[in-house]
Amino acid sequence: MITEDQTAILEFLNAPSTHGGDGVERIDTHASVVFLAGDRALKLKRAVWYDYLDFSTAERRRTLCEAEVRLNRRTAPTLYRGVIAVTREADGSLALGGAGRPADWLVEMNRFPQEALFDRLATAGNLDLTLMPPLAEAVAALHLSAEHRVDHGGRAGMAWVLEGNAAGLGEFGRPWLDGAVACRIVEDSKRELERRAALLERRRASGFVRQCHGDLHLRNIVLLDGQPTLFDGVEFSDAISCTDVFYDLSFLLMDLWRRRLPRHANTVWNYYLTATGDLEGVPLLPLFLSCRAAVRAKTTATAAHLQDDVLRRGELHALAREYLAMADRLLHPPPPALVAVGGRSGAGKSTVAAGLAPFVGAVPGAVVLRSDAIRKRLCGVPLSEPLGAEGYSPSMSERVYAVLAEQASLTLRAGHGVVVDAVYGRAGDRAAIERVAAAVAAPFIGLWLEAPEAVRIARAGQRRHDPSDADAAVIGRQEATDAGDIRWCRIDASPAAAVVLSRATERVENELHAAFSGYHNATRPALAPVRSR
Repeated sequence: MITEDQTAILEFLNAPSTHGGDGVERIDTHASVVFLAGDRALKLKRAVWYDYLDFSTAERRRTLCEAEVRLNRRTAPTLYRGVIAVTREADGSLALGGAGRPADWLVEMNRFPQEALFDRLATAGNLDLTLMPPLAEAVAALHLSAEHRVDHGGRAGMAWVLEGNAAGLGEFGRPWLDGAVACRIVEDSKRELERRAALLERRRASGFVRQCHGDLHLRNIVLLDGQPTLFDGVEFSDAISCTDVFYDLSFLLMDLWRRRLPRHANTVWNYYLTATGDLEGVPLLPLFLSCRAAVRAKTTATAAHLQDDVLRRGELHALAREYLAMADRLLHPPPPALVAVGGRSGAGKSTVAAGLAPFVGAVPGAVVLRSDAIRKRLCGVPLSEPLGAEGYSPSMSERVYAVLAEQASLTLRAGHGVVVDAVYGRAGDRAAIERVAAAVAAPFIGLWLEAPEAVRIARAGQRRHDPSDADAAVIGRQEATDAGDIRWCRIDASPAAAVVLSRATERVENELHAAFSGYHNATRPALAPVRSR
């Protein structure tokens, strides 16, 4: 495991004199040690070899330092300065970038406040929900521009992950992790892998395996200049970083969910889907999420093995057990359900839909299908750009509702919950979306939000950066149209949004409890999301 003695280099980097007298803060992980001093951070790769990581020689570490800078400049160009050597001088002393022979290599970065890391923000309760849309867009931008790698991923790529998890949990998990649970996760994951093998191969062949981040959890995201910035992506293994884009995203979703931030996870999930349109990968999510939690259990157990502090080692063992239990539960998601939120424009449908979604179906909650977003996409315009009258013609509206039904059916058949957000002012459209649920024997819950016209007009006027184009004139025309016999659950939407959402949530929770009470009582309590910021 440990291939070289780096004690002298660690002591050198930990000394204030190395950094012009500045105080030094040291951060240890199982793969590297980071030294924070002054305005920069220096990252030393540990001289170690694991089944998934090879930092065994100084030359290997140099190559991977250069790769780390190159790959991470894709998402954090201002953060990475370059690579610098620790040199052994003629007198035997060590120096940073000196004239002597290189003894080891460092990644040099601009320092940022540790409080700006997303894991620190989450722990402090300061990870604002409004940061999730730009975070999702940053991830989507990386994935959409990343190099395609058909030589990795697919069934073989995930089989390699499962083998690594089994080996790592077996080596470092004993006696702290439940061996029976670990074995069950491995065997259940193998079965799920074979069930999804064809889809994995199809996605690999069609370009969904790319040079991704590879380690996309909250500690590797920082708020720089007000923007979520991805950094510290995997450079040491193409087998890890060259993966299905959904597997890359799954690490972030799993991390948010574990921290009891279901609204955050669901917001990232839905904004990512809006940016990429990638619904094909939805059936893979339980396997991907479970594997990510199992990877985290393995690496946390490994970190505990390297930890000298007894108290910290115990904390890491407890965390590894938590990840392992989560991996077990994520592999067995609840059945899907379809919730339709209808009502005239300005009633607050989108707010209710977004609020309900984290609590419907499998982690990280339901896919939200919004008619306004689909209409803009069909017309080929950005979400914030207003449409002309042609965008609201009867024929276009028919297409919009047809796509809503089609995508809802696709998502339900993939085993994932759906929340549909649309006016549903015509009885035929309401009947059509109900048939989608009936066709796959999924529970259907229809909510009809209603509020006075003046309230709805006022709300529409307050919208900013929203896909909806509804204004007073549109609301007036809707008011004059007969919606027919409304059989969905009517909810008074005139109070404050929190009150309306509470009423809608109560209705949906009661319906889902009645439909899935046995499943939820036996399996889901420990994963049931709490309402968060």
